Amino acid sequence: MPSQLSPHVSDIAPGRGALRPARSWLHSDTPSRSLNGAWRFRLSPTASVTEDFAADGFVDDGWDSIPVPSHWVLEGDGAYGRPIYTNIQFPFPIDPPHVPDENPTGDYRRHFDVPADWSDAERVVLRFDGVESLFRVWVNGVEIGSASGSRLAHEFDVTSAVRTGDNVVAVRVHQWSAASYVEDQDQWWLPGIFRDVTLIARPAGGIEDVWLRTGFDHGRGSVEAEITADAAAFPVTLCIPELGVEHVWAAPADVAPLDVTGVEPWSAERPRLYDATVSTAAESIALRVGFRTVEIRGDQFLVNGSRVVFHGVNRHETHPERGRVFDEEHAREDLARMKQFNINAIRTSHYPPHPRLLDLADELGFWVVLECDLETHGFEKLDWVGNPSDDPAWRETCLDRIRRTVERDKNHPSIVIWSLGNESGTGGNLAAMSAWVHARDTGRPVHYEGDYTGEYTDIYSRMYASVPETEQIGSDGTRSALLNCTPAQSARQRTKPFLLCEYAHAMGNGPGAFDQYEALVRQYPRLHGGFVWEWRDHGILATAPDGKPYYAYGGDFEEVVHDGNFVMDGMLLSNDVPTPSLHEFKAVVQPVEFVFDGEKVAVTNLRHSADTSDLRFRWRVEHDGIPVASGDLEIPLVAAGESQWASLPQVAVAPDAETWLTIDAALAAPTSWAPEGHVIATAQLDCSARRPVPAVRPQADWRPGDGTLSLGIAEFTGGSLVRLAGRPVTGPRLELFRAPTDNDESPSDGVEESDDSVAGVSSADLWRRDGLDRLTTRRVSVEHTADALRTLDKVSAANSALCVMVESIWSIEDGELELRVEIEPSRGWQTVWPRIGVRFELPDGTAPVDGAQWFGLGPLETYPDSLRAGRTGRFSATVHDLSVDYARPQETGHRSELRRLTLTSGSTEVLHVEVLPDTRGRRPGFTLSRHTPQQIARAAHPFELGDSTTSHLIVDAAQHGLGSRTCGPDVWPEFALRPESRTIRLRISEG
Repeated sequence: MPSQLSPHVSDIAPGRGALRPARSWLHSDTPSRSLNGAWRFRLSPTASVTEDFAADGFVDDGWDSIPVPSHWVLEGDGAYGRPIYTNIQFPFPIDPPHVPDENPTGDYRRHFDVPADWSDAERVVLRFDGVESLFRVWVNGVEIGSASGSRLAHEFDVTSAVRTGDNVVAVRVHQWSAASYVEDQDQWWLPGIFRDVTLIARPAGGIEDVWLRTGFDHGRGSVEAEITADAAAFPVTLCIPELGVEHVWAAPADVAPLDVTGVEPWSAERPRLYDATVSTAAESIALRVGFRTVEIRGDQFLVNGSRVVFHGVNRHETHPERGRVFDEEHAREDLARMKQFNINAIRTSHYPPHPRLLDLADELGFWVVLECDLETHGFEKLDWVGNPSDDPAWRETCLDRIRRTVERDKNHPSIVIWSLGNESGTGGNLAAMSAWVHARDTGRPVHYEGDYTGEYTDIYSRMYASVPETEQIGSDGTRSALLNCTPAQSARQRTKPFLLCEYAHAMGNGPGAFDQYEALVRQYPRLHGGFVWEWRDHGILATAPDGKPYYAYGGDFEEVVHDGNFVMDGMLLSNDVPTPSLHEFKAVVQPVEFVFDGEKVAVTNLRHSADTSDLRFRWRVEHDGIPVASGDLEIPLVAAGESQWASLPQVAVAPDAETWLTIDAALAAPTSWAPEGHVIATAQLDCSARRPVPAVRPQADWRPGDGTLSLGIAEFTGGSLVRLAGRPVTGPRLELFRAPTDNDESPSDGVEESDDSVAGVSSADLWRRDGLDRLTTRRVSVEHTADALRTLDKVSAANSALCVMVESIWSIEDGELELRVEIEPSRGWQTVWPRIGVRFELPDGTAPVDGAQWFGLGPLETYPDSLRAGRTGRFSATVHDLSVDYARPQETGHRSELRRLTLTSGSTEVLHVEVLPDTRGRRPGFTLSRHTPQQIARAAHPFELGDSTTSHLIVDAAQHGLGSRTCGPDVWPEFALRPESRTIRLRISEG
């Protein structure tokens, strides 16, 4: 048994010898030494390593070298094992608290120097900020202790073991342990010493811990200090120079709350911090203090008396090369990028981050939900039997984790909510954790989504609630009991603020319907927004067989069990590139709203506390996307939560072009997270004069023919297009298929889905069932007149009687080549379609089509339920840049509401396409790609697509929405594409 080989790996206790109680992560002027750097390293396949590092003369000469911090599976080019990705599954047998004998164990060893002047230290402390999973520590051959809690800090008193001069520290890390059962988060399993290791000299008369609890009320601040120090360390002095505070506490009994005048409050929008020091004769601790009061009043969550709306993201610590190893420069860039995209909140899913991240959150301004390192999701497979959350034997483990979470980070003003953990069922241990937090910190509420009945938490929280359910929660909600609640429990939950701790699963191309959730948040005050799942993809940089780099996901490392690309579900790609969904989110949650009314615009400031004094408002007018006028818009100062009217500029309306007025709200001065001129909100107004759409010219005198002829720039053989403007071109071919998105591939759960869904079956499976990916064509007829060609095709799939009739009419209209395609499905189709479009093939020829210029929505891809980031204008992009490099290739690149399109080859304009709206005013969109939807659908990674110089142009009359079905609601019925008749009408000319 593993417990016989190593009694520590199956020990439920959180460890032995680590200092308790835990304390804050503090900036002290006492001496310390980083032990980061190169360590000697050896990896063993099991936990039954015989050496205990206690023997004299232990030799590590044959060992390798490894950096600390790091994850051993990301070092050594695979020599130390490989990463494992699971979402819910345990990658070992569920046999708590035991783990297998095959338990990779890393031994670390390094020398360090203790200066002679440290002999005056009262204690020497060895601190580990993050080790996965269980580790044991020796110093100079003396076993010091052990600890578990991978994303938590552990300190050991090594005073009796160290000596002046050379010392040796050894650490044994087991990849699997009993702790792994409570660390089943949706992420890579990455063992090793992955955060800082520090040696600290603690002075006599020093300060063991400090907590400055601050408050704010109508211009006055308060400080309630908790000083942990021996009585002999006093007097203790608190200084906040900017506020004129210099207060001395002569003895522990003198420590009492202070009132402070002239205080500016801290908020996520205006993160006002004051430098403070807490000092004794032996030690000075530096803190940055923010004054704010968090409270729940009725069903409202308030900070400084104002309702907070969380426009947040769930943030894991992940990097494609470093894993969870912290890099401050990259983290600062990451948080600045969040601010640039109007993100104001972070849920630290699902563990405390590196402590410096919270310093940055204080400084840059975020509302933070700080989550404990606890998840037992794999027990759901057992219907939660044996779940540690409700087993008294695990209580001390659970309590130790929440204590270390709160104590380490309690001084941060950005933290406004404590979260007990994630997806751990429910039970007495969670209730005990909550009770401890309530007793320890009365100034912040407690969150845990799994407390559906509201027994022990302060906030009603849900994951992936649908739009109708969220609306019911936001209203009185009395029509029925809430999820898993009795009527009485529902009544209790309805008295609390509501938070979507996870929503809008941002996996691949999607999600849709951000705007529907945001509309509810604005309508119902008890809805406080939520946290998108999630901020970034977790891809690990790898190399394909052909040498190309790519971002690997579950299964790419030959894991025994894994959850595929479910780890690639962020609004930021693994290489830091924002996805279109991030732009969509920014547009939906923008903090300034514009409502046009005649010659005026109402400007509403949706912020929590900041007025608009930091913003500049600009306007511009464009004719068919070409700027013709611009200027500053004079808008009165708008306080938070208020509105003001402003006059619009005079707009010169073009008689023969579309006229659009655009207003931007931009930063008037640079900030720590964006330059001057950075746009935070945009609105457009269509001022165009109505222009008639050219009528369809009736055709007569149709007669049968072989379809071999020329019409203007087009050449046909057998009724099929073969050349345009001298270039080889084929089409139009009916295209009803798209390379399924991750949402398309997700099975329906049958709850609140569209009428066309089937429980347990994905939309993509239904499309493949109906043969949409393998349509074939039978030409029914070919007819022509002197200046027109008409073909009628019947399109269907093998083993199916369903069909679509496609009539294509080519003609010369007003001296230009016009194509009109009439698409009509047969009866009997029973599912949504991914698209209704026509595809043209544009082979390489002498100059490949490699780019596009267009007038329509842009610049990024848009879909029916994800249009808010799109603006009407003139744009250009290469064929590569038109697509998004999702980790698993899928539908991408669609641009909606197209007016005109120019295909380019280098700087040469090849073909011009004017797109006419149908009789209902609906405008098609387009996609230009190097690969067909079928080719894209067959690839699991981008490198599998191969190179191509043929371009494929698809003009879509309609596209199906995106939804959030990988983990959440399906496409909203309004944006679901049902089989229907459609018309596509194009006018094509030579470039």
